[in-house]
Parts: sequence; structure tokens; C-alpha cells
Amino acid sequence: QVELVEFGGGSVQAGGSLRLSCSVKGYTGCMGWFRQAPGKEREGVAIIYGVGITSYIDSVKGRFTISKDNAENTLYLQMNSLKAEDTAMYYCAAGSFSTSSSCTSQLRSGTGMDYWGKGTQVTISS
Repeated sequence: QVELVEFGGGSVQAGGSLRLSCSVKGYTGCMGWFRQAPGKEREGVAIIYGVGITSYIDSVKGRFTISKDNAENTLYLQMNSLKAEDTAMYYCAAGSFSTSSSCTSQLRSGTGMDYWGKGTQVTISS
């Protein structure tokens, strides 16, 4: 049974950094981070598949890095140079996909993901 639990959210000043982690017990396949701000639709942030194929939403490229540690069953999202617009509830998710393309395509909305964590709040202040 797959279980996902996020950690690491909090409040930080603009320009600062945060590292989110997600316990992904029982799963090492297609995983990703998504976020939803108040009054906004959910959007994909970053996806990772297999040995390290990744995909990022344009607004976080160069600032965020997704990674995983299979031995620790943990998914990470390193967030640097944080901006006010990064404020949102962040969720980790996992899905069953047999190809990297089918996995990374979930970045758009995550509709195909099968498992979701409860989220961790990230708040960026000026």
C-alpha cells in the first residue's frame, strides 16, 4: 500500500530557501510535487521518473530541484530564491506509468496520479 506524507513546509522571507520532503512508503516510480494557492487551480511543480528524468514548470526552473532517495523512500523538493508567488499548499503525488513521457506529462495537472499526500503549507513573505 502506498502512503505519502509531506514535511518541511513553513514561512520564509522572499529570497530564502526551503526543502520539502515526502515519505513515499512502498513506491519508487513516477513521483512529483504539485501546489495550489488560495483561489487558484492546482498546478504541477516538478516530476521525477526512474533514474532521474525530471520535468519542471517554467516558473520554477533554475530555482527548484526535485530529487529522490529510494533507500530512504523519500522524495525531495529543494526550493531556492523563493518568491511571494510560490506561496501555496504543496502536495507530493505518485502514479503508475510505464514510460518517462507518460510520467512527466502529469506535470500539467497531475490528473493521472494515483496517490496524494495531505499537503504542507509554504508561505513566502516580503
